[in-house]
Formats: sequence, C-alpha cells, structure tokens
Amino acid sequence: MARVKGGKISQKRRKNILRQTKGFRWGRKSKLRLAKEAIFHAGRYAFRDRRAKKREFRRLWQIKIGAAAKSLGFSYSRLQHGLKQKNIEIDRKILSQLAQKHPEIFRQIVETAKAK
Repeated sequence: MARVKGGKISQKRRKNILRQTKGFRWGRKSKLRLAKEAIFHAGRYAFRDRRAKKREFRRLWQIKIGAAAKSLGFSYSRLQHGLKQKNIEIDRKILSQLAQKHPEIFRQIVETAKAK
C-alpha cells in the first residue's frame, strides 16, 4: 500500500482551524487538538449569545420606556395596555428611541394611550 503523507487538504484544514482560533489564549491558538475544542465551545457560545442579545436589548428598551413613562406619571404596563387598546402598533425599540431622542412625540403617544 502506498504511504499517505500529510497532503494539501489536511494542511488546509489544520490551517483553517488555527486561523479561526487567532487571538485565543495559551495553547488553544497553536495546538490543533486544543484549537478544535476551543472552536467547538466558541461556536456554541456564539449561537447561544446571539439569542441572549435579543432578550437583553428587549429588557433595555422596556426599562427606557418605563422610565420615560414614569416621568409622565404613567406606568409601563398601563402604557402598553393603552397602546394595545388604541391599536397603536409601535414596537419597543422605536418607543425607547422616541422616549430618549424625541420626548415630545413620546409624550403625545402617552397622552393618546391615556385617553379613554
């Protein structure tokens, strides 16, 4: 049987793995076995945290909206309930931006949600 040397494809695969672990600490940046393990864990964390980031931003928007609504004498939950009853469909991201950058427009929205 012919002897198999470390061919181009294997070298390319190893080089790609080590390229992905650039900047990692200790042996995980230079040793193939440790690098593979590090890439595996990094991928899992990245997948998980892309979803966690969405949750964190939603919480932040809720806090900003709640603080702005409190300054106008209204609670966050009552504001959301009022908006839903009036069929005003503005998502939390836009509401928080309005509360922060355009308080007059936010005040008008709150007044609309208050009105019965």
